[in-house]
Amino acid sequence: MTSTREPAAGTHDDPVQRRTVATLSMSQVLGGISLASGVAVGALLAEEVSGSPTYAGLGSTFQVIGSALIAVPMARLSAARGRRPGLALGYVLSFVGALGLIASGIVGSFALLLVASLLFGGSTASNNQARYAAADLANPAHRGRDLSLVVWATTIGSVLGPNLVGPSETVSRVLGIPRLTGPFVFSLVGLVLAVAVLFWRLRPDPLVEARRRAVHLDPDAVGPTHGSVGRGLRVVAARPQALLGLVTLALGHVTMVSVMVMTPLHMRHGQADLTIIGFVISMHILGMFAFSPLTGMAVDRLGGRAVAMVGSGILVVATLLASSAPMGHSNRLLAGLFLLGLGWSCTLVSGSTLLTAAVPSAERPGAQGASDLVMGLAAGTGGALAGVVVDRASFQALALGALVIAVTIGVAALVLRERRPVSAR
Repeated sequence: MTSTREPAAGTHDDPVQRRTVATLSMSQVLGGISLASGVAVGALLAEEVSGSPTYAGLGSTFQVIGSALIAVPMARLSAARGRRPGLALGYVLSFVGALGLIASGIVGSFALLLVASLLFGGSTASNNQARYAAADLANPAHRGRDLSLVVWATTIGSVLGPNLVGPSETVSRVLGIPRLTGPFVFSLVGLVLAVAVLFWRLRPDPLVEARRRAVHLDPDAVGPTHGSVGRGLRVVAARPQALLGLVTLALGHVTMVSVMVMTPLHMRHGQADLTIIGFVISMHILGMFAFSPLTGMAVDRLGGRAVAMVGSGILVVATLLASSAPMGHSNRLLAGLFLLGLGWSCTLVSGSTLLTAAVPSAERPGAQGASDLVMGLAAGTGGALAGVVVDRASFQALALGALVIAVTIGVAALVLRERRPVSAR
């Protein structure tokens, strides 16, 4: 029986869950600054260091792949030690990556840029895993809301980050480093502060506390927590609702990343300056995060499947607008990038909630790590192909290809359903 002095996990008067969501939100703001500061110039730095627009998307692509690969040790560490060390691992690796990106610009090494981009993906991995940490102690009826509140917190840092591109030019001159590496100085500061917040305030650890409460309620029903992504993939594949969550996450992410990573290059080739590029990326990131609480409430009320279909429709409109936008800056491209972020938000929140709700609690770290691995690898492949498509064809062709992927999300939401048992006559 639950102690009268200890609220059940996820109840409205649960102070531990309130502190957890608030702390994760703080770390998301700082992590968002560190990540978004570099996003706006990632393709430009890769083009400058490599000397070819063909490879411009590879920096962002390796960052996405890095976030996928880093999700594997993060899942194992979280299962063994809790969310706090798992999230900190991603931010620490990202700090090393940011230093490497600055060094790559100084020495002009494209190989160093790619390795550093892999490590810089740790920030994305931590930001992604934080949404799952918010669900560890959440009431199932409000899981989408709590998860989305942490996603929303990224808005502040992520919108501020690209707008630091302009001021970073002054920082670059003062430090004597290349102009396009200046934003990564802000990344370094944000990452240090994010780790400090996690170790200072994320106590008790939400995953460890969830286990403790589960044992308190039923000591015989709780087994070991699994962090293997291989096992997690098998668990997800065996459950249609979890599989729909994974498909929604992966395809929504590849649609967004493939178009977003090449947008700065598309604008720069049309003579748009860095300040305007940073503004457009800020509006894109605003769409990604600002409305996530509404998305979470919609998931709780309407279900993840319905919101996934809405996200599919928004992404279709976004890619249509992007495909018809001219080079440089245009209101059509601005609207398309904003909707690209909003559609992604719908797929992220709905997919994450669908997967978490369908998987037993002991299997969640492995399944969640597996979902982020697949999501990152899919988007990394899309980002790698994006530069080739733009170089060989056009930005418009890239956006239309992404449209096809967006449609597939809606199709999956219609097809992947739980099998109803056949009643005997």
